[in-house]
Amino acid sequence: MAQPKIHQPIHSDIAGKLLDEYAAFHNKHLAHAVPVHELPWDPAIRNTPAVLGGSEPLKVGAIKDYSLSKCSVRVFTPEGEPPADGWPVFIFFHGGGWTLGTIDTENSFSTNMCNRARCVVVSVDHRLGPENPYPAAVEDAVEALRWVYSQGKAELGINPAQIAVGGSSSGGNLAAIITHKAAALEPPIPLVFQLLVVPVVDNTASTENVRYLSWKENANTVALVPAKMLWFRNNYSPNQEDWTKWDNSPIFAPEESFKKAPPAWIAVAELDILRDEGIAYGEKLKQAGVPAEVKVYKGAPHPIMAMDGMSTSVITVRSFAELAVPFAVV
Repeated sequence: MAQPKIHQPIHSDIAGKLLDEYAAFHNKHLAHAVPVHELPWDPAIRNTPAVLGGSEPLKVGAIKDYSLSKCSVRVFTPEGEPPADGWPVFIFFHGGGWTLGTIDTENSFSTNMCNRARCVVVSVDHRLGPENPYPAAVEDAVEALRWVYSQGKAELGINPAQIAVGGSSSGGNLAAIITHKAAALEPPIPLVFQLLVVPVVDNTASTENVRYLSWKENANTVALVPAKMLWFRNNYSPNQEDWTKWDNSPIFAPEESFKKAPPAWIAVAELDILRDEGIAYGEKLKQAGVPAEVKVYKGAPHPIMAMDGMSTSVITVRSFAELAVPFAVV
């Protein structure tokens, strides 16, 4: 009997560096699948999980969906009574390269954050490329922020003085952008914390770009290879002249804007092509006088945060949620 074709082998460049646990999962569940960027585009691809290996959502006090003008949000509320001045709130943007993902994508992360940080979580189901390219997702992110700030106290029982933002991968891109947008609004919307997990912060990055050696060093990584990242980028932002705009690549935001950013915690994966741009973004925050901690997860590839259902040896979704607890007591 013929063996199934291996479409995503683990390359010798990283085989000795990759976590054994991830390698076993990859070989069993992912190696024989055709990568999404090599398939003919079909929106139905979004009906399958963008990342396998996630855990089941936790029980929370309440879950409710709200429709905004061009997108929707899902709100997770903790069990029990809120603080006297309202719940802290965390606005979250899912990953998926601005192309994949649905309102259900980050239910596990959202419920973990809701329970472990004891906060309301607002998960944003923003518009996606290629149907709705840049700046649609940014516009939805700004609308979600404005809605939480103006309506959240009455609708959600939140404290508008305790708003944090965060996201994973392309969602980390939107979260970083929102910190700059919030400071530029009239009046500004104060944010207390940002949680960026394997974020995309520079859409000009490539294997030829010497600013981020991780693109070349990890060119043969698993999960997010350069060709896949460029496929996502072009689906979302097909006009190259947009890539240097700071609401596309937040690392290009003005220095004065960085000075107004909230404290940050940034997670990057050692074997991710995006590793060095995440580190560089943390350095820009520090240079602007903003408290920023950058954590590099050894042996980890890009999607590790979302794989807490299979992982026992690395910090994943549960501990990312617990790391956000300080914002809830600001």
